[in-house]
Formats: sequence, C-alpha cells, structure tokens
Amino acid sequence: MAIFIHDIATSVPPFSSDQQHIREVMKKHVGTDRKTKSIIHRIYTQSGIEKRHSVVQDFEPNQHGKLFFNGQVKTEPGTAARNQVYEKESRKLFVDVGRKLLADNPHISSEEITHVITVSCTGFYAPGPDYELVKALGLKPSTERFHVGFMGCYAAFPAMKMAQSFCKADPDAVVLLVSAELCTLHFQFKNDTDNLLSGSVFADGAAGMIISSKPPKKQSFEIQQFASSLVPKGEKDMAWTIGDSGFNMVLSTYVPDIIKENLESVVKPLYNKYNLNNQDIDYWALHPGGRAILDKIEDSLKLSPEQISASRSVLAEFGNMSSATVLFVLKKLLDSELSAGQNVLSMAFGPGLTIESGLLKVIHPKQN
Repeated sequence: MAIFIHDIATSVPPFSSDQQHIREVMKKHVGTDRKTKSIIHRIYTQSGIEKRHSVVQDFEPNQHGKLFFNGQVKTEPGTAARNQVYEKESRKLFVDVGRKLLADNPHISSEEITHVITVSCTGFYAPGPDYELVKALGLKPSTERFHVGFMGCYAAFPAMKMAQSFCKADPDAVVLLVSAELCTLHFQFKNDTDNLLSGSVFADGAAGMIISSKPPKKQSFEIQQFASSLVPKGEKDMAWTIGDSGFNMVLSTYVPDIIKENLESVVKPLYNKYNLNNQDIDYWALHPGGRAILDKIEDSLKLSPEQISASRSVLAEFGNMSSATVLFVLKKLLDSELSAGQNVLSMAFGPGLTIESGLLKVIHPKQN
C-alpha cells in the first residue's frame, strides 16, 4: 500500500534577529574576555545563518526582552520559568500549523483526521499539544493521540514511521503530524565551546504534515523506506539533559566528522533495498544541524550544490529548529518544481549519536 505525504506547513514566532546582531549580543553578555569574544565572532560569522526566530524578544535590537536580559541586566531564568513560556507559545505554533494544513487541503476534512502525532523536545505540559490540536481544530473526540518527546533533532522520523504504520494498518487512516520546538528558551550564559556552538545555531519554529494512503491532489512525496543507525562513538558529543536553569545541550565540534565517517552505514540499507546508489538520489533533504555538517556530507558524497540547496537555504533563513527543521527542508523541496519519480533522501541527526533517514519519491497527481 502506497503511503503519501500530502502537504507540509510551517510556522515561526513573530520575533526575529539577524545573526550579526545576535553575535554582538553574545559578545556583550557572554564574551568575558578578548579570546572568548574572538571565538564568538568567528563561530557566528561562519555559521551560514542569516536570521533566526524566537518566541522571546531578548535577541531583538529593541532590547525589550524580559526573560534573559530584563533590559540591560543579565538574568538566569529557571527551568520552570522557561517552560511556562514554552507552554504558552508552543500552543500557538502547534495550532497554527494544524490550521494551515487543513486550510490548504480542502479535500481532507477535520472529520477525516484519525490520528494526531505531536513532536517536541524543548518543553512539557499536560494535557499536551496533541490535546490542543484536537480541541482547536475541532477534530473528533475519538481521534487517537500520540506524542514523541525529548528525542532531539531526529524526532520527526520516528513520528513519520508511526504515521506510516497507522496508515498501513488502516487504509482509512489520515494522520496529522506536527513538530514545534522553542530551542531559544534554553539559552545558557556559558562560554565553553559546546554552549557557544549551540547558542549560535538554535532557533524556534514549527512544521507539520498530513500523511495517508489517499491519492494526493497535488505534488506530494510517497514514503518508500526508513532506516536508523546508532553511532556509539558520538554518544557524548551530542546530548540533551534537563538542568535547573533550562535544558543543557551538548554539541561538540566533532559531530560533523562523526556523521561523515558513518554515512555509508546509514544509507546502505536504503540503497540495498531499492538497488540504488548515490547517483540515483536527486535531492538530499538534510537536517542542517550546522554549516559544517552540510559541508562534510556534500564533500563526502560528492554532491552538487543544487542537491542540498534546500538545506542550506533553511539554515540561512531559520537556523536549527531541532526536530522541525528537516520538515522545513522537505517543504522547500515540495514547493519547488520537481519531476515525477525523482528520489529524495532525507536525513537528520540527534543525541546518541542517532542518524535517521528516509527515502521519498516525488509523485504527481496524474500518476494516481
């Protein structure tokens, strides 16, 4: 049975700042000495990011923020204070994405949604975002609800696998999947390299998709196969824990090299199943965890700039929004002019070090 990603929608918070401004804010508040300021300048200048969105105003030029800076005074908000903002602001993004998906796909009514899957690793509350979507969108009370929590940047893939399984088990299943991440809430006033790196890339945003076995009405993706890989060598190089002053992200400079060294073992299961090789992949929808990751993969697989241009574009426009980011990349591809039958290999990386990938095929309505 063919399973399709019918559409993808995205949403970002209203506040945003260009990367150069954020760089100067970091130099002012975190750069305690000349060496640290120099490191911050280099990291931000070479990040490949132009702008990032946030649910807080602290990083905007108007200095109206109250969570971290409270005007000119530096503050260290606790985890509870940060999570209160998450609970309020994430609701808006989850619901906005859900509404966009239903509005843009009139052939799928709210009554037809059978499953809701929500994804997030940057906050918690209950009843959660799955409940909010059912209530706000007027879905049936019998809608089955699931939440994929605290898995990190690759979490959209386990969610898509769940959706695929539901649709295979029930031909009438229509799954609404939404990811929302408010990474900037967990900014840390620390000047070690790991924190400087994470502070230079993370941003806020949400994205979602509708998945079902129903024939698509417009250009879509057919899900072919997923593959997972665990790289124990990188277990300590990317991690996500809860601290007293927010969530603590470990993102070491070794991550790009670890990913590069293990790419072959990740894509081989997909290639073997479909008798493919690198030349058979038309586009790579890579999670842009950082510029260095994209550079390493492009160089290792000898890809053309066009093949990963969607990932670089999302990184530049939005930064790293954890699990939602790869959906932004897929949307950018889906909104472009693609040829029926083209292959898209999507991939994301997260704590573990975990590498998740999925093979998708471009479908045009006339084929169905």
